Formats: sequence, C-alpha cells, structure tokens
Amino acid sequence: MKKFGLFSLLLILTLVIAACGNKDSAGKKENSEKVYKVGVDTTYPPFEFKEGNQYKGIDIDLINAIAKNQGIKIELSPMDFGGIIPAMQANQLDVAIAGMSITDERKKVVDFSTPYFNAGLTVVVKKDNATIKSVDDLTGKTVAVKKGTTGAKYALDNASKLGIKVVQFNDSPAMFQEVSNGNADALIEDYPVISYAIAQKDLGLKIVGKRLNGDQYGIAVLKGQNQDVLKKINNGLAELKKDGTYDKIIKTYLAK
Repeated sequence: MKKFGLFSLLLILTLVIAACGNKDSAGKKENSEKVYKVGVDTTYPPFEFKEGNQYKGIDIDLINAIAKNQGIKIELSPMDFGGIIPAMQANQLDVAIAGMSITDERKKVVDFSTPYFNAGLTVVVKKDNATIKSVDDLTGKTVAVKKGTTGAKYALDNASKLGIKVVQFNDSPAMFQEVSNGNADALIEDYPVISYAIAQKDLGLKIVGKRLNGDQYGIAVLKGQNQDVLKKINNGLAELKKDGTYDKIIKTYLAK
C-alpha cells in the first residue's frame, strides 16, 4: 500500500507540474497573440481614407508595415478624430495613428512614438479669393477648422489676436465644402492633407502664405500604458526607414 501510495503521489505531482507548464505556455501564447486596437480617422487623406471596402493612406500602410515587421497583430478602429484620445482613456483603444501632431498638451495624456512625418499648418481660401494672401489678412473673417485638430487649437487660441470667427466641423470634407461654398472665408489645415486633397480633385481651393508652424506627427499610446508596443512601434519605424519601406509608402501618396 505504501509503495502504491508513493507511486500515486509522484504521478499526481507530475500531472500538476505538467498542467502548470501547459498553463504557462498557454499564457505566453495568449499574450503573443494579443490584438492591439488602433484608432484611425478615415476622413483624413492622404494619411487615412477608405476606398471601396479598403482602408488606405500613409498611416494605414505604415502601421500595417510596422505590425508586420515587429510581429504584432492589430485591428483598425475608424472614428472621428476628436473621439480617439477619449476612446484611449476609456480603454477602447491601445494605439492611435491619425495624423496626430505631437503637442505638449497631448503629451499630458498620451506617450508618442518618435516623429514619423513633418507637417505644419497652412491657410486655405477659395481659388478666386484675391484679398486673403496670408494669416495676417484674416481679420474679421470666418475660419473653418476640424474639431480636435491642431488647426482648431491654433484658430481658437489666436481668435482674439487675429480677429476671426471660428466654426468647427467633424470631418475635413465638410470643412472644405464650407469654404468652397463661400460660407467661410478660409480654413486652417495640415499642409500635406490639403495639398493632397487639392491635387486629387478640383475643390475650388488654394493654399496661401507660409506654413504657420512646424508640426510633427507621432503614433500614440495612453500615457504610461502599452509601453511594450510603443517600443516595438519605434523599433519598427526605425527598421522601415532603414530598409526603404518608409520612403516607398510616403512616395505612394505624396509623389512630387
């Protein structure tokens, strides 16, 4: 009976150890297959837009290439730009790539990757407008902006100084339409976005004056969280710049 009891005890211990080992392996496997939800704004060409049933753009191609390079799984979650950071704060998103300018205010809430694009704001008016030639000519004018963007912040922060009325929209197309229809005198938008939009379609708009700032775009995670994936994003971005993939993506949408 003692021999049988000892054998049974050893067998039970072996099964327990094996079960723990399987549990650890399963845990590692589950962790390695984590799917990161990535917030995007698909009304922001050339960085993010929808063509048919497919998402395209610099940001889309870039985050997919980074994910492939670093062996991580992602799931795109399209939404209005203004809702992206709140969605991250509500733990509905892990990552955001949406032509998001790196600002001190946003750094209080999110951690950014190394910059991946040099942008900058610009003033845009109706093509036949001959009176507004720079930001200095906006006094007494109505200026359209997109909610939650650095363009909106710039306009709101400088409204009194510039003497302008600011109207906000949820998406870029609606903002463009407001100016082309003559309901607003000008709009403030990221230079590459409006340059691409005007080149793709005659919107009846033109860019005037110099860039208003030197914004840089970054990929974001909620401050203090998902630092592991942020590190992989930075590593992947560096690899893509090194092997030429980054330049290829940029030239696909912003070929000179």
